[in-house]
Amino acid sequence: MSQVLDELVQLLALERIEENLFRGQSQDLGWGNVFGGQVLGQALSAATQTVPDSRPVHSLHAYFLRPGDARRPIVYEVDRSRDGGSFTTRRVVAVQGGHAIFNLAASFQVEEPGFEHQDEMPSAPPPLSLPTEQEKNRPHAHKLPPGLRERATAERPFEIRSVASEDDPFRPTAKKPARMVWMRTVGQLPDDPQLHRYLLAYASDYAFLTTALLPHGVTWLTPGMQVASLDHAMWFHRPLRVDGWLLHVMDSPSAHGARGLVRGRIFTEHGELVATTAQEGLTRRRG
Repeated sequence: MSQVLDELVQLLALERIEENLFRGQSQDLGWGNVFGGQVLGQALSAATQTVPDSRPVHSLHAYFLRPGDARRPIVYEVDRSRDGGSFTTRRVVAVQGGHAIFNLAASFQVEEPGFEHQDEMPSAPPPLSLPTEQEKNRPHAHKLPPGLRERATAERPFEIRSVASEDDPFRPTAKKPARMVWMRTVGQLPDDPQLHRYLLAYASDYAFLTTALLPHGVTWLTPGMQVASLDHAMWFHRPLRVDGWLLHVMDSPSAHGARGLVRGRIFTEHGELVATTAQEGLTRRRG
């Protein structure tokens, strides 16, 4: 396992303080605030650690309440809402500096047989035929602030390869509000199904909300743009591994009232639909 991937696994593992209380460290990805995927993955990790392994998570719904400070740890308080015959429900509140910054509700279910159907995976070029995110960022990295400049071309825990070529983020052109992104971890992971699920929760926030900006010819780097996640939902359909290629197919059906809605489907390289995602976020342009 590479060092950056090992650091992410440790970041999401959390420190248990009390029976239902966990503490997670924060990671600065270059802009000072905590990456939404980090608090999402950590909160799911906290909830999962209070549920038997025989009950994997099948859905989560979360709200981002305040920006998290990447210089400070986050405490996760888990409420064991219900332990039923088939389903288990947990609520998690993430606290930093005495204030709730995030909350999550997650549901877990015993594995059982049932009806089967799924969407068909859209056609996409093989991931290794596409450039990495670092290769795409390199021509524009010199325009970024120093902290972001280093991160843009540095090794990451996930290998990201976008299907469509992207514009210069400082001079974007309007296009259809849809994108597809291949992703996988940069190394092999243990055979721990729960680990793979909360790592997928972490990665699902990457390039998600900004899909709603594509038809408007702006990016989160455009002067005057305020872009922030408001909520996030996921449904886990089938067993998955994040150390194998996954295709996140995203589209934005609506933007209105300074909010953009994005939805996604995550497929394995062999076409299995393993998760569905949705997020609404602030897409405000000042001035």
